[in-house]
Amino acid sequence: MISPFYILFLIFGLFPILFSLYLAFHAWDGLGDMEFVGLRNFRNLLTDDPDFWISVGNTFAIWFLSTLPQLFLALVVAFLLNAAFMKFKNVYRAIYFLPNITSIVAVAIIFGSFFGSQFGLINGVLGALGLPRIEWLTDGFWVKAAVSLMVIWRWTGYNAIIYLAGLQGIPNDLYEAATIDGASRMQQFFSITLPLLRPIILFTVILSTIGGMQLFTEPMILLGNGGGATKGGLTLVLYLYNQAFINQLFGYASAIAWVLFLLIGLFSFLNWKFVSRGEGV
Repeated sequence: MISPFYILFLIFGLFPILFSLYLAFHAWDGLGDMEFVGLRNFRNLLTDDPDFWISVGNTFAIWFLSTLPQLFLALVVAFLLNAAFMKFKNVYRAIYFLPNITSIVAVAIIFGSFFGSQFGLINGVLGALGLPRIEWLTDGFWVKAAVSLMVIWRWTGYNAIIYLAGLQGIPNDLYEAATIDGASRMQQFFSITLPLLRPIILFTVILSTIGGMQLFTEPMILLGNGGGATKGGLTLVLYLYNQAFINQLFGYASAIAWVLFLLIGLFSFLNWKFVSRGEGV
């Protein structure tokens, strides 16, 4: 009865993982014979490929610009949705979660109309106000900012719903006892809310790290597979896609995938240690 799951997992899950590891030590164009090259793909990747390091820097920069504001805004939204004075809470929850179920391609196309350098909506408003236009798609920093804004818009509501569930799981008795003891709202936040939300915050940080390190659709649709004129939007997964399906270097792309896997694992571990410090774990 359970064999269909394991059969599908072996074919579409475990086999591609193991085959990509095998492929990382070979040179293969997808059609001809494989050539065993040992660690050459990894050596070239780490020592002779400046575009790889550009993509690593871009990925971390976009993660920083998107994840920190996103989680902060999600926490604020969760507090507002959990407030006693808030009306129509279920309606707001649906509205905030709606971007998460919207097609990423459709979102990227719409945001592309906002960020166009010549005819974009934002630059049109800036021009009407007499302000200088922003080179959203040609300046390295603003390219990262544009992609980060798309990520923030898409995932803030999702994380807000998770934080809201965590807030609703905190007993009101704790706040009532703290109020009787004379604790202010700020003291209650840092002494009760934040410590009890720490596992939820850790969960969202890890998920945001994994998702942020695998950005592909947003920069691909907004900037093309080159990551923009300055390569400011060239993320690791977009670079992996270029090597595999544009240059037909499947072995080299597999090596990129495994380096990405190690980076995600290391970065997630560092985030876990940072967020969970003080808990004795």
